[in-house]
Amino acid sequence: MLLCIAALPASADEDHTTTLEFLQGDGVYESGVMVFLKGLKDSVWTHFDLFIADAKALAAIFMIIFFAVKSYEMMVGDKQLEIMPLLRPFGLAMIILWWGVFVKMVAFPTDLVAQQTEEMFNSEQHIVNNLRVKRSELMVAVTNSLYTYQAQTEVAEKESDTWYDEAWNSVTSTVKQGIGTIISPILELKNRLAMGLQLLFTNLLELLGIWILRLAVYVIFMLQIIYSTILIILGPFAVAASILPAFRDSFSTWIARFISVNLYSGIAYLIMYLTGLMQEYALTSEIVKYQELVGEHGMAADMGKITLFAGNGIISFGTVIIVFLIGAICMFTVPSISTWIISTSGISSAASTFGRSSGTVTAAAKKAVVAIL
Repeated sequence: MLLCIAALPASADEDHTTTLEFLQGDGVYESGVMVFLKGLKDSVWTHFDLFIADAKALAAIFMIIFFAVKSYEMMVGDKQLEIMPLLRPFGLAMIILWWGVFVKMVAFPTDLVAQQTEEMFNSEQHIVNNLRVKRSELMVAVTNSLYTYQAQTEVAEKESDTWYDEAWNSVTSTVKQGIGTIISPILELKNRLAMGLQLLFTNLLELLGIWILRLAVYVIFMLQIIYSTILIILGPFAVAASILPAFRDSFSTWIARFISVNLYSGIAYLIMYLTGLMQEYALTSEIVKYQELVGEHGMAADMGKITLFAGNGIISFGTVIIVFLIGAICMFTVPSISTWIISTSGISSAASTFGRSSGTVTAAAKKAVVAIL
């Protein structure tokens, strides 16, 4: 089916944008999946109170132990009466009671960063998606020029054969022209099948590159949803444990990890914006080259350059595919960049474990691409 679609002439496609969206999605990153990820995050965050009751009971036990230890220390004279340290457990208990409000308050700055960077990303992607459509139209124009040119060259080759000249030496030029008119569409149809395979291979390579980029983006957002959900659901236990002096830092560590994880969205959108600038440059540069091949409106094809270009095996300059792969690699730096801003050892180790796993997958993908090429 893809071969048939790739072999269709441009005139048969009344809406090229619709065809491109059908084959490659409505953008570099499909809007439907991004909306789904946002909805999934909002949905799972509603389960923040799953262990609130257990955390309250645990906090009450730890408060009894805490006050017992403090009372004993003051009774034996090791410590003097201090009011502020005694108020800390009550403050932590109030955080557990108002856990949903507290989580939203902590996440507010990171959500603000994500909102700003998402707006930058959306404005850039609008430009990139328009360039994708224009570049795809020029690729089809180059293919159509190759169809016609190859058919004409084969007709010329047949007319130059000795047997052809001898058989039709006495036939008028009008009859020769009529036969050429009949043969040319047949040869063009044959060439469309050959060029259709070349165009199909090009589309498959680009589709592979764009899906590697999409998977990298989707994985990062899924990691943020998983990490943040676990932190929110089990976070009340960290607050309760911090009542005891031995686990005093557990609450501050939880806050650092939660902020670091929630920065994933803002950093991811920022990287997607920067890679979008790279995509805009790559698409623009290839559009200029395609226009040089077929002319501004596809009416002045440079057949010498087109023939040389077709010898590459794919109807693409490769810049856009490389940029997609670079963008995928950059997306996997989001966890590391997040720890630069808010240092957390737990997130770093989890990210490094994921990095080793993704490295194995990337190596396998590279081997698959090399095998295809």
